[in-house]
This record gives sequence, structure tokens and C-alpha cells, in this order.
Amino acid sequence: MKCLRAVSYVNGALTVNRIAGRASSQLSTALPRGTIASSSALSAPRTQTPTQQLRRLPSKLCVPIRHASSTSCPLDLQKTPLYDLHLAHGGKMVPFGGFHMPVQYSSLSVSASHHFTRSHASLFDVSHMVQHRFSGPGSSAFLERITPASIVGLETHRSGLSTLLWPVTGGIVDDTIITRLSPESFYVVTNAACREKDLKYFEEQLAEFKNEGGEKVEWKILEGWGLVALQGPLSEDILSSVLAEPEEIELRELYFGQSKFIKVKLLSGEASSPLLVSRGGYTGEDGLEISIPPTEAVAVTEALLQSATKERLQLAGLGARDSLRLEAGMCLYGHDLDDTTTPVESALSWVIGKDRRTSGGFHGSEVILRQLTPKSKGGTGVERRRIGLIVEGAPAREGADIVDEKGEKIGSITSGCPSPTLGKNIAMGYIKDGFHKAGTNLHVVVRGKKRKAQVTKMPFVPSKYWKGDAPA
Repeated sequence: MKCLRAVSYVNGALTVNRIAGRASSQLSTALPRGTIASSSALSAPRTQTPTQQLRRLPSKLCVPIRHASSTSCPLDLQKTPLYDLHLAHGGKMVPFGGFHMPVQYSSLSVSASHHFTRSHASLFDVSHMVQHRFSGPGSSAFLERITPASIVGLETHRSGLSTLLWPVTGGIVDDTIITRLSPESFYVVTNAACREKDLKYFEEQLAEFKNEGGEKVEWKILEGWGLVALQGPLSEDILSSVLAEPEEIELRELYFGQSKFIKVKLLSGEASSPLLVSRGGYTGEDGLEISIPPTEAVAVTEALLQSATKERLQLAGLGARDSLRLEAGMCLYGHDLDDTTTPVESALSWVIGKDRRTSGGFHGSEVILRQLTPKSKGGTGVERRRIGLIVEGAPAREGADIVDEKGEKIGSITSGCPSPTLGKNIAMGYIKDGFHKAGTNLHVVVRGKKRKAQVTKMPFVPSKYWKGDAPA
């Protein structure tokens, strides 16, 4: 797994070793992907594309792997519905989150793919993510128990980023996206690398909720569904061009954090089944994520690629996705987040709903709510905080020490790479409280040498999410 340096740029800018080398979940601001109510509408196979006609090798399904760094034989890895499509388009496959995933494609280097996403649009396969559906009269209360989100006030077809929390400690089990589909139905997406842990967590928490008198909750895992992320400034135009019922939806009126069921016109001329399309993404660019039934995943992806043409849309892999998400200031679970870190320490206090700050009632609330208030004002505050850094000289990698002017260690780097957009070395890490203010000068130890660094606000590159009259 440590042989994932896919291209020369990975050596410097992306550290693909790091991408696939640990439990890596992607804090996706993308909206839930949903197999949602359409699970009853699995369509019959469409006319096969050239990709579908490739000879399919037997796939050995295995018990999901928690850590992508496992040394399991590649035969133990699972395949997304788009596996053959990746090979047909020159995808270089690597182990990631228990799946064969493309780190890049032969058409573009990782750095070129990064820039193409920012200037045009890229299509990412994120089908390895775990899609869930929780429904029933107790679903809202259950989700409010295990997350700090304001579930009760979440409107239909609105989504929010949240965190699954451990009881008592408030440590982050995983980051997640929650979408309300109806008054008693929710679509939840969690990370592939945390699958084994998350499934056990949900099982235990549902059992406890039931034993304590909670109302009925039905839980369904949407296995085998496709999920693609269309990211970049041309995303809206590209999806608009393949709408089967353009009169039914004006994508310009679908804002960041919203979702809608949409049909896509396939290359066969037929319309797809209703697909949950959510506005958001993991790159900081405007974008849309599309959840697709297993039988239509390839057909929908081919329709997008061929209608847009390679001049406007390219497939992109894990390499570009990592540098894009870091520029956007987004966390990678297993690196920037873990079981010992709370939302307050990780600079994610904003995921705690306003009403939850007074009512509490979620796992770890006794710890987390006290952390919101500094010690000087009667709370406990926190001892460390997640921060962004601009580093001079060589790029700082995960594990590098952050030291003060006296050379004393005050923190560690959790993610770092050269920023293709800024032309500077950027990094994310945790630092002792009091050193976290923007503009604070520090040093990072890189290859035994102290490099000058400065704390900076995130995102490093301004986000362009579509929120109305202008991107924001």
C-alpha cells in the first residue's frame, strides 16, 4: 500500500501514500446520496455501453476493511459499479477504504486534474461511501441522540454535515452527511474506511435506543449503489444538458445544501429512474452529487461524460481529490479527525445546532458543551485546536512536529501538500490552544529542519458553493 506514488506530482503535492495509507474517510460537504424512496424503482438493465461490455472478472466480496492500509491481497478488495469504466478510461487503481479506487487517469496528471476541476469540471467516483436510510417515528430522536445536529428543525430535502459521537467522551466516530427526505425518513452517508466500525456503532446504538424506550427506527444499508460527484464551475451546465425532464427542475434554483430527485437522459434515449441529486461537494467548488441505482450507475456516468465531452468534463481520482479538499480546508477522517477528537477541538463547533447548545441530549454533550466556553469564562475550553498553516520551503507531511520560537513542540501536522492553486505549501494540524490565532508565526520540523510557518484561516482557497445570487 505504500507504493501509491502514482505520478511525479503525487511525490510532492499529494502524497497518495497518505491518501490510501490509513483509515481515510472524506468529510464531504456533498449532500446525501440517496437510494432513498427510489429503492423500489430499480430499473431494468439498459442498452450496454462499451464499458459495460468489458469482460467482468469474478469479484470476491469480503468482510469490509476498516483501514485502507491493510495488507490484504487485492482480491479481498471490493469494486464499485464503475470499476470497469475506470479501467476503460485509463484509471490507475489503488487500494482505498477496502475498494479498488482510481488515484488518477492516463489522460491527465494529478496536478492537471486538480486545475481542470477548478476551471472546468471533473467527475469523481465516490461509490465506496456507505449509504444508509433511517426511517420510522423514532428516526429523528435517534439521530439527535448520536449527533449534535438540529435534526428536528431540518427541512425536507435539506442536508447538513454532522459527526457521529461516542457516548461520554464526545469523540468523533465518523463525519457524516444527513438529509431529511420526509418527516420520518433520512438519508445518511458515512465513510468507507470506517464501515466496519460504523456498522457496529449503529447496531449498538439502535439496540440501546430501543431498550431505553425509543420509538421504532428502521435502518437500511443501500449496498451496491453508485455515487458520483460532479465538481467544478461547469457542473450545473453539464447536468442541465442531460435532464430528461428539464421543465421539471431549474438547477439554478437548487442551492448548496439542497437536494432533489431528478431523471437523466441516457445515451439509449431512455430516462433514468429518479436519482437523488444533492448540491455540494468535497472540493470547495460548486458541484452536484448523484446517487444512482446499481443497474444504472455506468449508464448515467457514460451519459454525463459523453454529452459533456472531454473538453468540459474529465474523470478525476483520489490524487486530485485530496489536494482539492485540503485547499478547501476539509478534514480527512483517520488523519484530521479521530475517535479521540471532539467537534470543538477539530474546529467543527458549527455542526452543533443552536438549540442543541442549550438542550444538549446528544452523546458527549456534557463534555462538548463545556468545551464551547473558554476557561476564563467558566468552561473547560480545549487544550488543542485544528488550524491551517502556510509552510515555507519543503512541504510538511502528516506527523511533522509544530514547534514554537523556542523549539518546543506545541502540535503536529495531520495533512499537508503543495497547493496547486496557490503555489504554496499548505498544511492542517492540531496546535496548543493559544497559538491558534491567524498570523501566529511558528516552525514546522521537516526532514529534521525547522521551516517557517504561519497560522492561516481556512479554507486556503475561497469556496464557490452556489448559495443564491452569487457563489459563496
